[in-house]
Amino acid sequence: MNNQISSTESGLPKPDIQMLKVNGLTMKITSMGSGPLVVLCHGFPELAISWRSQITALAAAGYQVVAPDMRGYGGTTAPLELSAYTMLHLVDDMVELVSALGEKQGVIIGHDWGAPVAWNCAVLRPDIFSAVVGMSVPFVPIGPTDILSHLHRTGIDNFYLQYFQTPGVAEAELEYDVAASIRRLNYSASGNGPDSVTFGMLQAGKGILDNTVEPETLPAWLSEQDIAEYAAEFSRTGFRGGLNWYRNITRSWELPAPWREQVIHQPSLFIAGETDDILKFPGAQANIDNFSVTLPSMRGCHILPEAGHWIQRERPMEVNKLLIEFLGSL
Repeated sequence: MNNQISSTESGLPKPDIQMLKVNGLTMKITSMGSGPLVVLCHGFPELAISWRSQITALAAAGYQVVAPDMRGYGGTTAPLELSAYTMLHLVDDMVELVSALGEKQGVIIGHDWGAPVAWNCAVLRPDIFSAVVGMSVPFVPIGPTDILSHLHRTGIDNFYLQYFQTPGVAEAELEYDVAASIRRLNYSASGNGPDSVTFGMLQAGKGILDNTVEPETLPAWLSEQDIAEYAAEFSRTGFRGGLNWYRNITRSWELPAPWREQVIHQPSLFIAGETDDILKFPGAQANIDNFSVTLPSMRGCHILPEAGHWIQRERPMEVNKLLIEFLGSL
C-alpha cells in the first residue's frame, strides 16, 4: 500500500495549480494551505508532483506550501540559452517567487538538484530564506575548485556528471523511451533497487541507463500512475532543461565567488536515505561530518535506513514528521 496521504484522505481541498510570471519565466506552481511560507524545490528528473505527500502534510500542519516546476521543467519556461541555467538564475527564481506570492520570507526545502538551490538560497539571501532543509545532497560551501575540474584532474572522465555535459547525448538516450527511463532511474536509485550505483561511474561507451535495471514489480511508493504523469511531461518537454543545470556546473561555481567558504547560519536540517548513491560520492561523508562547522545552527541530520535517493517519496511519512517537527521548532 502506498503510504502517501491524499488531499481527500486529509480532509483538505486539492492543491491549487497556478501559472505565475516569475523572473521572466512563466512558472507553474502547486500550492496549498495558509500560514508561514514553505517553498519546495524538486530535482532531476522530477517535477513539483514529487512533493505531493509533503504538500498535503505541511498544509494540514498550518503552512502555505508552494512547489514550483523548476526552471526548464514541466509547465515552467525552459529558456533556449544554455547559460540561462546557472545557480544564480535558480536562486533568483526562488527569490522572485517569494515576491510574486506577496511574501517577504520563507523556509526553503530542496531535494537532489533542488537541495543545492535551497542551500544557495540560504547562503546568498539569508534575509529572505529564514531556514533551510536539504535532502540527499549535503551542503558544501563554495570551494576553491569546481567538481568537473576536480574529476578530470584525478583522472576520472566517465562520471555521470561528465556524460551529461554534451548537449543532445543524454537527451537522445533518455527520450528514446521516456516511460522506461523514468521507471528505471526511479527504481534503480531507490532503496528497493540493486546494490549497484546508478548515479556514478559509467561503463565505457555506455549511457546512464546501462547503470539501471527494469523492476520486476514496482515498489509501493512508485505507481504506474506516477510513471505515466512524469512520462507525459518529459515526453512533451524533453530532458534538455534539467540537463542544462548540469551543463552550468562550472559557471555556477565561478559566479558566486564572493561567497566562497560561506557557511549557513540559519536553522537547517538534512535528510537522506542510507543507500543513496549520492552519499557514496568521494567526500560526501566528510561533508556530512563537517556539518557542525558548515551548518552551525543545524537541528538534525537524519539518514533513513534502507531508503534510497527519492527520499521524500520513498519515506513520505517519516520525512513529513521530520519536516513538521523542524518547522515547528522555528
